[in-house]
Amino acid sequence: MTTSQLLFAVLVATVGLERLAEMVVSKRHAAWAFARGGVESGRGHFPVMVVLHTALLVGALVEVVAADRPFIPVLGWPMLVLAALAQGLRWWCITTLGPQWNTRVIVVPGATLVAAGPYRLLRHPNYVAVVVEGLALPLVHTAWLTAVAFTVLNLILLSVRIRVEEQALGLRAGAA
Repeated sequence: MTTSQLLFAVLVATVGLERLAEMVVSKRHAAWAFARGGVESGRGHFPVMVVLHTALLVGALVEVVAADRPFIPVLGWPMLVLAALAQGLRWWCITTLGPQWNTRVIVVPGATLVAAGPYRLLRHPNYVAVVVEGLALPLVHTAWLTAVAFTVLNLILLSVRIRVEEQALGLRAGAA
């Protein structure tokens, strides 16, 4: 393993640890929501989402090592910046939603729709972060197959996920 591949492995492991931190927060928030009568929707797609996000991390690392993908600074550094910005946006979303955020679709009856932070600018800012990260993280070390595969599969999954969320919130897609 080259030095750049090792550093990339550290980056991917760090993102993996961040995902574990998200799961801890999500579990705590789900308990909060269920204690207040929260109703979960879309359980069927959740395992697919977990597998896809895990495959992003594993796939990027395997592709870099197995295909001996090079680190190309003119691509890698901007992609690293985009991946970091995506993480920042993700945690801005988590912080803004507070206990209403989790990785599942759980709606607490009577809870108001959050329209602060990034949600005052975008309807689904967390998914913007996911799309950017899914493309940028593998491209830090030119794992373009992983970037393309994740992006295509994630767009299909997000079409389901966003529809489930909109229905759970009782809103029509595209409504303000």
